[in-house]
Amino acid sequence: MGNRILIVGSYDTKDDELTYISSVIAGQGGVALTMDVSVLGNPTAPTDWSKHDVVAAAGTTIDAIIGSQDENIAMQAMARGAAALAARLYHEGQFDGVLVLGGSMGTDLALDLCAALPLGVPKYIVSTVSFSPMIPPERLAADTQMILWAGGLYGLNSVCKASLSQAAGAVLGAARAVEPPRRDRPLIGMTSFGKTVLRYMTTLKPALEARGYEVAVFHATGMGGRAFESLAAEGAFAAVMDFAPQEVANHLFGSAISAGVDRMENAGAKGIPQIVSIGCYDLIDFVGWQPLPEAFKDTPAHAHNRLLTSVVQTADQRRDLARVFCAKLAKAQGPVVFLLPTQGGNEWDRPGGPLSDPEALAAFVDEMRHACPPNVQLIELDAHINDPAFHDAALQVFDAWVKAGAL
Repeated sequence: MGNRILIVGSYDTKDDELTYISSVIAGQGGVALTMDVSVLGNPTAPTDWSKHDVVAAAGTTIDAIIGSQDENIAMQAMARGAAALAARLYHEGQFDGVLVLGGSMGTDLALDLCAALPLGVPKYIVSTVSFSPMIPPERLAADTQMILWAGGLYGLNSVCKASLSQAAGAVLGAARAVEPPRRDRPLIGMTSFGKTVLRYMTTLKPALEARGYEVAVFHATGMGGRAFESLAAEGAFAAVMDFAPQEVANHLFGSAISAGVDRMENAGAKGIPQIVSIGCYDLIDFVGWQPLPEAFKDTPAHAHNRLLTSVVQTADQRRDLARVFCAKLAKAQGPVVFLLPTQGGNEWDRPGGPLSDPEALAAFVDEMRHACPPNVQLIELDAHINDPAFHDAALQVFDAWVKAGAL
């Protein structure tokens, strides 16, 4: 038997499109299983899991949600049911990958369903609003794939068939090829940027692997931080080295390049030991092809590429950020060490560097000293984050935790 793909959508309005996807999957040697998330209408043929099965998993009935006379309330109930039912079916071993089709309503549901499935389950959302800024980062599962449903608002045509057939092939191919996480070694989650600006990972990753750990480094540019937080929320990490928390600043100061409001919170909520530091803490990233907000027009900036421009925070903004860091870490249920390299947090802010601001750095250090909560051990280093003293200190903390049995 071929790989089994769960196809989810509103069969009352998208029956032709969903049936076409099933036919492509079957034609490629896969097995199409179907779940209907309609509310008002019915499919032309029975699905493997009906809308009644879905709504029952949400603890209600179709008549009850229709009675609300509110399509938003109704679809949220269907989303809860679809997520719960899909999670149960996957853990029962009934499918190998999932494809969800929809417009904005179906995408809202799809985000919940994909978030309910573990990392390594192929998850494809085919949507008329794929990649839209209306999709908040905190709702994206770590390995969600999105495909734009071009020309797909109503009915089949050659344009939308091109998207739908690629999506069917993509999810089936992913189900055949996927190598799920092995979990045979404890996993360390680390945040960073590229080696031109932050370098600790090049030393720490092999050092931690030599100690018997697996290390996953997340690119902290919004989506990478979201994946990091998603896995932390699952309890996937034995410890985290959250050394590039700049997404907290992005969110605080209104950048669209955000990892969500809960950045720097999920590891603590799970009691996962955290070593935290200040990689690029002093920068706010904005979308490079858009004009900078008026408030930052006269701020020193670094155009990283055509996608990304970083502006430098003022002393007052850094004090605000230090207080936010401390408030988030104060809620942690596990051990927390904040490594504070007092000579700077990225290659551009070294003394004499293009983005150096010693007075603002001093303000941040001062605020961290005053705001640091009792549950956080603050370790100051007379060093820069890219100096050997920094990664040596991180390993010293980590090894002490291992020796004490904290990991």
